[in-house]
Amino acid sequence: MIEGGDGLPRCDWAGTDPLMVAYHDTEWGVPCHDDGELFERLMLEGFQAGLSWSTILRKRRNFAAAFEGWDPRRIAAYGPDDVARLLADPGIVRNHLKVAAAIRNAQAFLAVQEEFGSFDRYLWSFVGGAPLRIEPPATMADVPVHTPESDALSRDLKRRGFTFVGTTICYAFMQSVGMVDDHVLGCFRAANSAPAPEGP
Repeated sequence: MIEGGDGLPRCDWAGTDPLMVAYHDTEWGVPCHDDGELFERLMLEGFQAGLSWSTILRKRRNFAAAFEGWDPRRIAAYGPDDVARLLADPGIVRNHLKVAAAIRNAQAFLAVQEEFGSFDRYLWSFVGGAPLRIEPPATMADVPVHTPESDALSRDLKRRGFTFVGTTICYAFMQSVGMVDDHVLGCFRAANSAPAPEGP
């Protein structure tokens, strides 16, 4: 457990980096139901593979600009010129496989929206429509890297043509968008912890 300058106890991974702290405090584990945000988060998790999350957060605005606000319809139509533009952009992760995956994933994402009415409806069906209720893990060592739900989500996404959606990436995504709350016991954001104190 780490205490920040504000005296609030947090999960160790948040550290003291302001970007990581803000992400921990305001986004990670908060249920998300907006298709645009869900698409962005899933793509960023894929780009993060093999890198630190802090690296991705520092490049987040650059990613949004390079991928035109993460508009899946625009991305789904990207061709060779767009790929070349992205691979020449030093503000993002310039990995050919990951860039190609983002384009394929945008196409698959649109197909899911068409079939289910929204990606949100499809995604949350893997946890019964509500965040999984679990006891807060005692330490970060008790946080799993995948679960039966992430295994099932990964298998189905792959079946639908998504790539960079292995079960570990899927579980990190599920944590991010609040499908499960893995804030450790004692963290002020954990489900059974006292709420954050009011500001001055």
